[in-house]
Amino acid sequence: MSKDFGQDAFEAMKEQMTTAKGFVAALDQSGGSTPKALKLYGVTEDMYEGEVAMFDEMHAMRTRIIQAPAFTSEKVIGAILFERTMRGDIDGVPVAEVLWSQKGVVPFLKIDKGLEEVENDVQMMKPMPGLVELLAEAKSLGVFGTKERSVIHAANKEGIKAVVAQQFEVAKVVTDAGLVPIIEPEVNITSDTKAEAETMLKAAIAAELENLTADVMLKLSIPTESGLYDDLSDHPHVVRVVALSGGYSTDEACERLSNQPKMIASFSRALTEGLSKQQSDDEFAGAIGSNIEKIYGASL
Repeated sequence: MSKDFGQDAFEAMKEQMTTAKGFVAALDQSGGSTPKALKLYGVTEDMYEGEVAMFDEMHAMRTRIIQAPAFTSEKVIGAILFERTMRGDIDGVPVAEVLWSQKGVVPFLKIDKGLEEVENDVQMMKPMPGLVELLAEAKSLGVFGTKERSVIHAANKEGIKAVVAQQFEVAKVVTDAGLVPIIEPEVNITSDTKAEAETMLKAAIAAELENLTADVMLKLSIPTESGLYDDLSDHPHVVRVVALSGGYSTDEACERLSNQPKMIASFSRALTEGLSKQQSDDEFAGAIGSNIEKIYGASL
């Protein structure tokens, strides 16, 4: 572990996540979504053979993003990593250490193992064996927090309550390990009952927050109603409320986010839109710089 990591660094990271202007980059596409993410980056499945080669291509893409001149804490205040990325390095330095010590960006880790099948109009998180050990490893590598995602497909009160309860159960394990969890109950942006589901979700989260004794973050779909989650943002145990792009294009996600005064972005696909392996370093730097500028502007 780098000498830069410890309680002082943790407090500095928390201060940054609470008050700094900017957004959180989601660099945490996992096994299932990796081929699609690579294809958008101009790396088709005939260009690599096997899972190891696929993840090597993904690591090269994430390294290129992190090393881009515009990827600094001036606009990117945090970054969410996939497990393999956390265990990897950039030029021999662990990725979390590169993020914080070289870029000033707070490192997070995606910890969920994917989603169960749809039941009660929601998808719960699959079991997470070895979670306590993974959290200890993450902490030893200088990771500040975690992210865990479930999905809500319709305004089903019972389903939404179950999703939120599970999220807060996992969050308790995370806070007990000394990390800050990002609770992510995503509402499907194509849902016919999106606005109603969001109202139910807000009520369920507010009820759980009353029992909290440690700090969390929330990652939520950009709500239909402007300012819907502002009350949650003001809760003393909520460090920050961040928004996922949910499949909107970069421009539409940014436009919708600009109507939410107390949410900042935590975009994945919108961040990498228009990037390609075939671009020269200057072209790549320009493309990601433009995306970062748009997302930063919408997060102000």
